[in-house]
Parts: sequence; structure tokens; C-alpha cells
Amino acid sequence: NQVRGFRENYEEFKKLKTEILQLSIDPLPSLKGWADFLGGVPFPLLSDFWPHGAVGKAFGIFNDERGIDKRAAYVIDAQGVIRYAKVYP
Repeated sequence: NQVRGFRENYEEFKKLKTEILQLSIDPLPSLKGWADFLGGVPFPLLSDFWPHGAVGKAFGIFNDERGIDKRAAYVIDAQGVIRYAKVYP
């Protein structure tokens, strides 16, 4: 499970001066419920709910056929460069 790996190794990511960001189309209450279900998440969960799909389109993860973003996780360095991206099916 990728999220568990990110959570368990979060301090190592911080030492490398990187940040983990997870993006989905889910509204904030859903993201909060999911984070609570997992027992907490130390990194930001980002909602692309409104304006609907704007960030997903910019990042190339918006599924036009379904009208939603694919879920994705990014590791971004201190200069704002995406060093790792995982797009979930």
C-alpha cells in the first residue's frame, strides 16, 4: 500500500526536504473521513472538487470520459520540482 509507505517513511521524506501531496477529486469531508479511517495522514490531502477538475487537467490526470481526476501522489522537492509521481488507476 503506497499510502502506508508514505506515512511510515514521512520523516525520511522531510529529511530530504521533500513534501508528499495526494490529489483526488473527492470533497474535503470525504478526504477527512479517509484520513481518519487510516488513523491520520501526516501529509496534505488535496481536493480538486471545485473548480471541478481544474488541477487534474493541469497535471494531466483528469479522466474526461468519467469526468473525474485519477488519484495521484506526488513527491515535490524544496524547489517545487516533482521528483516522483504515482497515478492510481
